[in-house]
Amino acid sequence: MIIDGHNDLVLQRWRGEQPGHTRLEDAPAAGFAGGFFALYVPSPGTPDPPQIPYSVPLPDPIPHETAVATAEELLETLCSLPVARAESAADFVAGRVTAIVHMEGAEPIAPDLSNLERWYERGLRSVGLTWSRPNAFGEGVPFRFPSGADIGPGLTDAGRALVRACNTLGILVDLSHLNAAGFWDVARVSDRPLVATHSNAHALCAASRNLADEQLAAIRDSGGVVGVNFAVTFLREDGANVPETPLTEIVRHVAYLAERMGVDHVAFGSDFDGATIPAELDGIAGLPKLVDSLRAAGFGDEDVAKITHRNWLRVLADTWSGR
Repeated sequence: MIIDGHNDLVLQRWRGEQPGHTRLEDAPAAGFAGGFFALYVPSPGTPDPPQIPYSVPLPDPIPHETAVATAEELLETLCSLPVARAESAADFVAGRVTAIVHMEGAEPIAPDLSNLERWYERGLRSVGLTWSRPNAFGEGVPFRFPSGADIGPGLTDAGRALVRACNTLGILVDLSHLNAAGFWDVARVSDRPLVATHSNAHALCAASRNLADEQLAAIRDSGGVVGVNFAVTFLREDGANVPETPLTEIVRHVAYLAERMGVDHVAFGSDFDGATIPAELDGIAGLPKLVDSLRAAGFGDEDVAKITHRNWLRVLADTWSGR
């Protein structure tokens, strides 16, 4: 069984496009059991990955009313897919695809949190406080290479309140796309495992979106998990957008995170349909090749099971228990 930390299939379908990576018909043969399906309200005019080095300014904020309207359509699109929706870790079973309703960027949530419980009732179980733009809750990290994530201010009062409310309801708080100050604010406020659904090791690829060793230590100490992002620009040491990047680059990040954090804190967070991934992988259908590459690198059956699904199931069970 494989559970994945991030895909953008919903956005593709909402735009009327065919999925490039998250082809659900490939799921049975690949052992793909689903994972985090993002509701992402897109920023207009977001550029393609530029030449190295690069520094892309943060996009303009998305008005709350606009975000709500788009998120409603995205949720309707998700509900039209032939997938189950997860409300507990036990909902993931072999042989079917189960979706975690994940909000990538909290703009559809009212700054006073007045609609948060309604979103929860409709299936919301994971919230990324920011995408890479500012909102009422905090500020995302801009896309830069080479760069760290210590860029911009931390969470607002509303952001800290949102973290506490998510802890109470049993909604996972996702740290991917959040800047360093916001990360550490969540670490101070949250009483649940820290999670980055689709991020990599900054020590191996100096992209601003990747996590420093100190952040990895905090995630480990909280009992949390990092989903390794398959985007080649976050994998490669040179940060280049090269589709011919080998699968060994993904394995390199998995191995580094396992060494720094322990294998109990590493998972997959593909970013399928949201980024350039190694061409050899080619989406869901190639996941067994990636598992074979992990085995070739020395990961045994128990460790592979943790990386592919058990670590996600453990963290989801802990986070979704609520108070």
